[in-house]
Amino acid sequence: MKIIRFSRLFVPTAIVSTVLIIGGLISYSLKGFNLGVDFQAGLIQEVQFAPTAFSLTYNGRGNASVSMDRNGFYIVISGSGVEGVTHNFPFTAYPSIGTLTAALSSTVDGIQVNTSAPGSAVSLSLVQSAQGNPQLGSDPYRIHYLPDNLPVIPIEDVRSALTPLGTVSVQVLGQDADRNFMIRMEDSEIDGGQGIPAEKIISVLEEVFGTGGVAVTRSDYVGSRFSKQLSDQAGILMALTLLLILIYASIRFKPQFAIGAVLAIAHDALIIVAFVTWTRMEFNTTTIAAILTILGYSINDTIVIFDRIRETRRIYPDAAFVDVLDRAMTETLSRTIITTLTTMLAVLSLFIFTTGSMKDFAQALLVGMLSGVYSTIFIASGFVNFWDVQAKKRAKKRSAVVKVSV
Repeated sequence: MKIIRFSRLFVPTAIVSTVLIIGGLISYSLKGFNLGVDFQAGLIQEVQFAPTAFSLTYNGRGNASVSMDRNGFYIVISGSGVEGVTHNFPFTAYPSIGTLTAALSSTVDGIQVNTSAPGSAVSLSLVQSAQGNPQLGSDPYRIHYLPDNLPVIPIEDVRSALTPLGTVSVQVLGQDADRNFMIRMEDSEIDGGQGIPAEKIISVLEEVFGTGGVAVTRSDYVGSRFSKQLSDQAGILMALTLLLILIYASIRFKPQFAIGAVLAIAHDALIIVAFVTWTRMEFNTTTIAAILTILGYSINDTIVIFDRIRETRRIYPDAAFVDVLDRAMTETLSRTIITTLTTMLAVLSLFIFTTGSMKDFAQALLVGMLSGVYSTIFIASGFVNFWDVQAKKRAKKRSAVVKVSV
């Protein structure tokens, strides 16, 4: 078997890694992270551009509230002096909006239905907005729907519509045909730090895209205290991960191997930081999950190679340590390539066929896996070799001192 001399690249790769990490740190100091709303106070809303299917009002006895899931539509009547009752309208029994609205009008006393959608539209296309009070009254409560023939809304049009609100981040969710978007706004852009009401964002969008054509599917506000706590916890989690890996590797191997393993995964984390700052990828909890996944993948590869180095050293006790390193890494190269490629195929499919935060997660994993293989071979093993060289130099100096004294 031909031995690949990986050791010849220990110094050049260390220089390349140093340059990349320094460049990433400079970029971070100048630009910082493109923080998601998870790590900064602000507003996050998910909206779907779906026209109004029908609106409901109620003037009967008691209170009437609306709920909906993928199985059906529900009207709950409650209140003092009224016997509580739930009217169920399963979509299997009312497959079209026409049959559903007719059943609502004939079944629930005091309810009025104003239909905007074609009666043949499918009930499963209905969308309930999180905006507004689902308890019916004299004000119309809108139920939206998403037919198949609606044109795609470009994300640039959404950003342009939200320009009057200040700096707003817009991201596409799901497929373009879903017309679903995530809107983020920093705390500095929010009036009084209390959050812009969903009605304000919706009114701005409806000025451009038409009244009753926007449904809020989620609305959250993250306070400054929570965002700071989450950031602190993320840092503690990363530090604790490195400490536990150092302890584990110290128990299983000699100290130089443990330090080499920690340097390798610290290298991978810094490379991902550089990648995130350079590409301006959003830094959120998904990014933290990607980094921790990469660290686990990298340490697994490092432990496998370190085991082979220890085994090879026992088989060839008289061989130079650098030769042992080269032989061990050559013998595990096929395993490393096969494992990495098969894992990357799965991650690549995520990158190609998903969008949003999942796509960013897959992109970070792809970069991290390559960095993990690289750091295992050249950073972790390179440090172990450097330790061995320095130990031999110190041994020679002590030997020379002893001879002189004698």
